[in-house]
Amino acid sequence: MIEPVVVDRFFSNRRKDVITTTLQTFKGHTLVDLRKHVHDKEGKIHPTAKGITMKVTRLSDLQNAINKALAKAQELGLLDGGETE
Repeated sequence: MIEPVVVDRFFSNRRKDVITTTLQTFKGHTLVDLRKHVHDKEGKIHPTAKGITMKVTRLSDLQNAINKALAKAQELGLLDGGETE
C-alpha cells in the first residue's frame, strides 16, 4: 500500500483551479487520480467530484488517448496561439 503521492499539478483556468495527478492505493489496487481542486474563501485547495480515477495499469491507454487528442488539436490548429485555457 502506498500513501497518496502527488505527481503533478497545474492551473486549469484563470480562477487558478488546479488539476492534480496523484498515485495512491485503494482496496488493494494502485490507482492514478486526475482531479480538479478549487480554492475556498481562505485560499485552501479542496478536491471536487470532477475527475477520473483508474488502475495505474491503464496509464499507457490514457497516454495513447492524450497523444491522439494532442495530435488532432495540432492538426486542427487549436494550439497555435499558445492558449492555456
